[in-house]
Amino acid sequence: MARLHSGKHGHSRSKHPKRWEVPEWQTLSKQEVEQIILKLAKQRYTPSMIGMILRDLYGVPSIRAVFGKRLGKVLKENGLAGLPEDLLALLKKAVRMHQHLQNHKGDIHNQTKYKHLISKIHRLVKYYKREGKLPADWKYSFETAVLLVK
Repeated sequence: MARLHSGKHGHSRSKHPKRWEVPEWQTLSKQEVEQIILKLAKQRYTPSMIGMILRDLYGVPSIRAVFGKRLGKVLKENGLAGLPEDLLALLKKAVRMHQHLQNHKGDIHNQTKYKHLISKIHRLVKYYKREGKLPADWKYSFETAVLLVK
């Protein structure tokens, strides 16, 4: 998401080259890669962590090259897709900031940033509801965030 509540600009990044074919040096088959993905997902690794583990430990450069689709779709087809990763990261940050503000009530700067974070969560939830990645009746509250983060 854009940096709405600060004067900073975003980072300019180049895109990865599109390589959708499996390299000849890759030794794992499609079924072996899928078993590894499911094992890691059951251990509650995030999709980005699964991708890094596959890249670093197993030598799989691109999941999209192996399956022809993204990791999130592979997890969704197997019933292991959870909350979107960016929303979960914002919820973790909100829980930490809320606990900090309970201990330091005079921290005016972080109170303002906490309000900005909550508005960012609401905007992201609205987007995911529209896209169908979250149920239509899902609402943010601090109690649900604490339960989801644990």
